[in-house]
Amino acid sequence: MNQWNVSIQKIIEWLELNIENNPTLLDMSREIGYSPYYCSALFHKVCGVTLKSYLAGRRLCHAALALRDSSDKIIDIALRFGFSSQESLTRAFVKAYGCTPYTYRKNPKPIKLSIKYDVLTPDNNLFGGKGMSTVKDATVKYEYIPAHKYIGIWDIRAKNYCEFWQYHNCDYVSGIIESMRPASLESVGCHQAGWFYENGQKGYFYGFGVPADYQGEVPEGFAIRAIPASTYLVFSHPPFDYLADNDQVMQKVENLAWNYNPKENAEWWIKNGHKWNESECPIYHRHFPEVLGYEVLRPVFTF
Repeated sequence: MNQWNVSIQKIIEWLELNIENNPTLLDMSREIGYSPYYCSALFHKVCGVTLKSYLAGRRLCHAALALRDSSDKIIDIALRFGFSSQESLTRAFVKAYGCTPYTYRKNPKPIKLSIKYDVLTPDNNLFGGKGMSTVKDATVKYEYIPAHKYIGIWDIRAKNYCEFWQYHNCDYVSGIIESMRPASLESVGCHQAGWFYENGQKGYFYGFGVPADYQGEVPEGFAIRAIPASTYLVFSHPPFDYLADNDQVMQKVENLAWNYNPKENAEWWIKNGHKWNESECPIYHRHFPEVLGYEVLRPVFTF
């Protein structure tokens, strides 16, 4: 493991925990145990942006989410996240997002938020979180997902996560999704990506779910699709240590998902009247190692 990345992730986590306390470089260096110069120089080297620029972006991100999700006064939000005045927040907001905080609150729109960096991956052990499970066998279960809509980038060229990011700007896509994330978490259970079929070809998509009655804006470069209700076979592995076991866990789950043979469970399959429903519904996957684990969800039609 790169010790530099571990140190930088500690800085990132500390900043998130103290974002409302006007964190300073000196405070951070005392907490982390490195000199202010070392913290700043190392952050720039690993992340490619200055610590000052990263912190400014995260302050604006938190302020934008507070404007959208709370009724707190704009001046209070500005001061909470380190701006000297409401005017200071407004200048930064207009420069970053092209609208005033007041306008955004009245009519939230998709904006490119500055997302939290993960130079390791989410790992609760950095700050005393629970230990992860060891690698286990993948299992199969049912899950019913009601009708909904999905806003995403559907790319027939990409066959998996890594290929998808060869064609798309990760910072832009992730920032847009972060600005609209609450709807996705509530409506379709954190589905963040997956596979779809188009004219017999398999592609990869990335985005977020919204309720079936969603009539809001669709971000530039994204498309919205209506997804019918369906039962899914969920091939899953419980929470695990990402750094040590991610490749092995994903391989176990995907091997089971893609090679699952209904004929080996013929009585169960026929009894429940199943057939694959992947022409109508996408194949979702969930990848939250420290909380959920890893899951691949293949839709089935019950007749």
